Amino acid sequence: MTAPVIVGADRSPASAGALALGRWLARVREAPLVVAVVHPAPSAIGPGRVDAEWIADQHRAAERVLAEARSTLDDPPGAEYRIVASTSAAHGLHDLAEQTGAAMLVVGSGAAAPATRIFAGSTAERLLAGSACPVAVAPAGGVTPGATRRIGVAYVDTPDGRAALHAAADLARRTGDPLLLVTVVAGGDAALPFLIGDDAERAFLDTARETYEEALRTAAESIPDVEVRCEVRAGDVVEELAALDEVDVLFCGSRGYGPAQRVLLGGVSGRLLRRAGRPLVVVPRA
Repeated sequence: MTAPVIVGADRSPASAGALALGRWLARVREAPLVVAVVHPAPSAIGPGRVDAEWIADQHRAAERVLAEARSTLDDPPGAEYRIVASTSAAHGLHDLAEQTGAAMLVVGSGAAAPATRIFAGSTAERLLAGSACPVAVAPAGGVTPGATRRIGVAYVDTPDGRAALHAAADLARRTGDPLLLVTVVAGGDAALPFLIGDDAERAFLDTARETYEEALRTAAESIPDVEVRCEVRAGDVVEELAALDEVDVLFCGSRGYGPAQRVLLGGVSGRLLRRAGRPLVVVPRA
């Protein structure tokens, strides 16, 4: 069976953006769409006793969330709706993803996110600490793919960077959209201590740019059947990547020294979750 795309739904305003992003990803991947709501698992209130009324109330609340999700999605054919009981939303989604062999987990931004920006809430942050499949986070404003028709990759020539590239290329082949590979060279004082001098700093930046441009060319050549454009930008890495408004979705790798086949946020991917204005997909290291 084709690996599903799982969307975690809840009663937050960001849920609509996650549902829209998940539906698009499931459609282009020709994968089943699973919408899941997690409610607290029964816990004992005394020796051998649980609060049956409270459990029933939580289940009814989860059913209402699923009904709203079904209405928001206009109940697409083949979509599946599940209620999961677990100790936390992240734990429940993790378990469901591993049980189903999910291709991707999709969640919305945190409640405190400004409009059209990502701000990871507690569920997203926990999902992004050990997920075995890519995790997509939709911005608070509900920005979804379809406008500019380009898929972005925050590329560095590392195992996690190459994993992000191949995941993005797989999506690009399915959609027919071009890829934009972006590498950011730190500019100004971020590159070298100021005491080294302007000439040495400029020479360092020129060498770094040449190295990155060669790595981008090699990466582009490794992706057949996809139109690829490469850019080297100078400045703050997170600021430059967060400003990529010409892409529909941005892929990035997780921390390069994390466990294989698990997401583990690094400095750039972690900060991007608070700044990006487009859907962000964090890919586990191969």
